[in-house]
Order: sequence, then structure tokens, then C-alpha cells
Amino acid sequence: MEPHSDALDINPDYDLAKPLNFDGVGLRQKLASYGDPHFSLFMRKLFIKALGYSEDALSRPIVGIVNTYSSFNPCHANIPQLIDAVKRGVQLSGGLAIDFPTISLHESFASPTSMYLRNLMSMDTEEMIQAQPVDSVVLIGGRSSSSSSLLLPWHGNIWLFDTTTGCDKTTPAQLMGGISANKPIIHLVTGPMMPGSFQGVRIGACTDCRNNWARFRAGSLDIEDISALNEELAPTAGTCGVMGTASTMSCILLALGLMPLSLPSATAPAVSSSRLRIAEATGTHAVSLAKSQLRPQTLLSKESFLNAITVLQAIGGSTNAIVHLMAIVNRHPQLAGSITLHTIDDIGRKTPLLVDLKPSGDNYMTDFHNAGGMIALLHELKPLLHLDVMTITGRTLGVELASIPFRPLPPDSPLKSIIHRYHEPLYPSSSLVILSKGNLASAGGAVIKASASKDRNLLFHTGPAVVFSGPKDLAERIDSPNLNATPSSVLVLQNIGPVGNPGMPEAGLIPIPRKLAAKGVTDMLRISDGRMSGTAGGTIILHVSPESADPESVLGIIKDGDMITFDAEERYLHVEIGEEEIKARIEQRKKAMGERGESAWIAREKERGYKGLYRREVNQAEKGADFGFLTAAGPS
Repeated sequence: MEPHSDALDINPDYDLAKPLNFDGVGLRQKLASYGDPHFSLFMRKLFIKALGYSEDALSRPIVGIVNTYSSFNPCHANIPQLIDAVKRGVQLSGGLAIDFPTISLHESFASPTSMYLRNLMSMDTEEMIQAQPVDSVVLIGGRSSSSSSLLLPWHGNIWLFDTTTGCDKTTPAQLMGGISANKPIIHLVTGPMMPGSFQGVRIGACTDCRNNWARFRAGSLDIEDISALNEELAPTAGTCGVMGTASTMSCILLALGLMPLSLPSATAPAVSSSRLRIAEATGTHAVSLAKSQLRPQTLLSKESFLNAITVLQAIGGSTNAIVHLMAIVNRHPQLAGSITLHTIDDIGRKTPLLVDLKPSGDNYMTDFHNAGGMIALLHELKPLLHLDVMTITGRTLGVELASIPFRPLPPDSPLKSIIHRYHEPLYPSSSLVILSKGNLASAGGAVIKASASKDRNLLFHTGPAVVFSGPKDLAERIDSPNLNATPSSVLVLQNIGPVGNPGMPEAGLIPIPRKLAAKGVTDMLRISDGRMSGTAGGTIILHVSPESADPESVLGIIKDGDMITFDAEERYLHVEIGEEEIKARIEQRKKAMGERGESAWIAREKERGYKGLYRREVNQAEKGADFGFLTAAGPS
């Protein structure tokens, strides 16, 4: 029986004489493969109608909302409220909002480290965006942070203050997956937490976590003090309230043009009504994106990333952001390889540090927000920015800045010192330094946040190495009274790189030996192939590449007593041993690796599961610690 023409007018989806458009919009795209597209659409509609949707609702543009809520993730505690607000914005603008889950990461509840799962989350995000019928996507993430305050016993004789939350990996993972999927995306971050108070002093996660833990290790705080601090360092939901990786990635997302400038998207507190209004506006923007189909590979240009790096340097952002940015840009087919560590260093040399937030300064994200936030900062940075780049609204950065009302703080405002004037910086340039000279840095590079050094004399330093072969060795010996270390020693931690300790844990903040901390030593030169929390401070060199697990790595053959020279201004990091000695040590090490068969570098070839996949496929820090097969270039 032929269907009546009036019925086909009511529901043309069942007109078998009319082929379905496989590149359609809304519910009619990405159909499951049953061999009969009309039947596939019929099946999809009958199942979604079990949730009570009408034909009118199902005819609208679909905005997917990525839901990363987890009861293990306090950074994301406000996500249910944010989803409700996003849905309100979508539906007020004529769209249909449908949320769906992906992996949720939190450092304190992800072993061995949430960075180990960042690439997996990016795959999850990419594939769920690709598989489902969405016209645009709101990526809700808690950004990077360091908000948890757990006391974790480790090997009995040392306590680690684990204060980094895995929302640190959420927005990078989402953007990596979003660029690869290349559907219209817009980011919404959960927002920073509020500061707490201890003995009348403002405190907050997690620079104050580390500083006070160091005081506890030195004996200047007792167990009652540290227990009380544990209650106050993360007093509300949200991400870390300092310029850690959380806040850094929020500012970078806005600088890339992936969040609207017209609202304080990067800085509004997680527990504020402003954060909910931002979520509603994000839903409105998502409907516009569903109609315009402005995709990330079109929106993002090389100049977008140059702006993001300028902001990174001006805020004294997290060293983790460098790894994430390398992974993000190398997902973009037209931009992969165009941004390198040298790009970051070149921009740093001409960019002043303007934002006075911990760990490079003294203040908190709430202060940055109240002082004008990113709009105020971007106005100061205008001489360095590419104003013709596209933003999520479809307008350029320059047009957006010109159209948004902005009034600088009055000269007598107590918040005036939070965002420094361009010609009166907190730090003249290169808050983040890329090391590229010397036998420890010339092959792959290394990174240091110079602006967070607690002893600027250490930015030019030569001292004898005290070497730890890995986290277990560090835990067993760092507090030994027999440790042969002085304030001028260089603490070296090996085997915490991408392959050697999968995920590159944030163990680069090597504790000051207790015998030295008790004498008032607060900083030493420290070197590793791992990462550290963006909330941490000190003279700490990170991401040394090639990592020490690599049989060819110079970092891997350093011995106690070897003299190491570091010169931040010259970008120089060198162990003072001759080329012949280096070759001899490398050959000796390769032989020992082959005899023992215990090397992660060798064992990974036969390792099963995700861990084996990770170790075989992960690239080095200077390329983003991504999986080679996920990059725009694909597997090599």
C-alpha cells in the first residue's frame, strides 16, 4: 500500500521514494547501519521517543553536552547545575539539548596519574562526538587543577601530599578529541574554587598545599596544624584557585577563541550565579554553532595558538600547558608541526608576566576575576596579540574586544596590582623558559617556570648531582640523614617520563631533604623527565627529553657527584662529562638493560592492555605525550 500524500507531508521521514541525506542534520545524521537508512531512522526515533520526545523536539538542531560528572571528582561537583543551565540556553534558542557521558578524570582518584588517561579520554570524546547525531557540542570540563588535599602514605617512611586533580587533563583531552572529530565545539569550564582561611590567613589549593606541606616536613607546623589545613585548602567545589593548570587552560581556551569573551568564562567562581549564566549563554552559542557549522579546524589558526602562548607567558601559566598545547596543535591537520617549543620560548622573550597570582605571585583567581579577568588582561596585551583571529562567535578577537564594554580599575583600587600594566610587569619576560642548549636539553628540550623560582640565584647554578633512580628510590632515601646532599646539590629524579612511568606523573617537585628543610632551605635546583603541578613553585626543570627510560638518554646515565650546570638566560642545561664518557655509559647501560630484561623501554613491546598500548604509542613531552596514531600525521 502506498502511503497517503497527506501523511508524507506530516512525516516525510517515512517517504521511501525520497533518499535520506546521510550528511543531514539533527536526528537524521550518523545513522546506525542496518542496510536500510529509512529503517535506521525509524528505529532511532522509536527508541528516543521512549524518553518522551515529540516530533517537534526531534526536528530541531541537536546540541550534545559532554557530561564529565563523577562522584570521585570534586572539581566537577557543579556539573549537574551547569548542564541544567546549558539546556536552558539551548532550548530557549530553539535547539534540542542532549547530554551524554564520557570519562571523568581526577588525579587523586586515578592511578598512577590522570595524565595516563588523558589520551584515552580524548579518544572517548572524539569517537562519541563522531558516532552520535549532534550538530554542535558543549564540552564541560573542570580544567586542570590541584584541589584535592589527601595525605597519602608511600613506602612507609615518607608522606606525599597528593594535591593535583585530574580535571587538569579534562579540557586538553576534550579539545584534542574535538579537533580530531571536527564538529562545532564550545568549551564550558566548571570554574575555580573560593579561597579558604587558616589562622586568619587566606589559603587555597594548591600552592598553599605544597608550601604548608613543606613547612610540616621542616617541622614548623605540627600534625594538628596540617590536619586543620587539610579541611580548609579546598573549601568549595571547583578547580584550584591559583594559576595552576586549571586556571591556565581556562585562560588558554578563551585566548584560542573557544569560549565567549563577552562573559567572564575563564574566571567566574564555580559556586557563583555568574557561572550558571555563563552556562546558559554557552547553550545559546552552541545553537548558533549548530547553524553556522563553524568547526575547530576552521576556527583555529596558527595565530590563535600564538595568542594562546602569549597569554600563557603573561599569566605565568602551568608548565603542563606546554605539553597539552603541543598535543592539541598536533591534532590539527593544517597546523601540526607549526608550533614547537622554540615558538613558546620566542614568544616568552617578548612577553612580560602581568598577572600576580600564586605560584609566581601572591593572589588567587577570585582576585583576578574581580580585577577584570581576561578582558582586562587582553587589553594590556593588545600590542602582542593577533587581533584578526576568529573566535567562537564568528567575529574576530579585535572586534570582540572593541564591542565589549570595559572600564579599567580606578588608580586607588586595592585590586590594581593584580593585573600589572604592560610597561610595569611583575616579571620582565620569559616566565616559562624552554631549555635547548647543553647535552641535557639540545636533543628534545626541557622546561622551567622561572617566575616561580623561590631562589633566583639558582637560575644560574652549578652543583653536584644527587640522583634518584625513580619514585621508590626517592621515597626510601630523600629523608635519610645520611643523604649526601647540601643546599648547592642538584636533585635529579629519573624514570618518571612518558614511557618510564606511564603518564609522566607530577613528581618533578622533588621534596627538599628534611635535614636541609629543617635548616631553612626552601629551594634547590631539581631536574626530572616528569611533570609538576601548575600550582607548584621552585627552581624545577621538567620534561627533559629524551626521557631517562630511553637507552640513548643522557639524563638516564647521570651519576651521583656529576656536576650539572644550568643557565636560564642562556637556555643551557649540561652535565659536565665528556662525550666519550657519555658514549661509554650509554653502551654500558644498554648492555645491562638487555641482560636484566627489566627495562620499560624493552618490556613494552610485549605488554598487554592499555598500559602496553600507552608505552608503545606515546610520544615524548616536546610533542605532547600523545599517541602517534591519534596525531594529525597518524602512525609512523
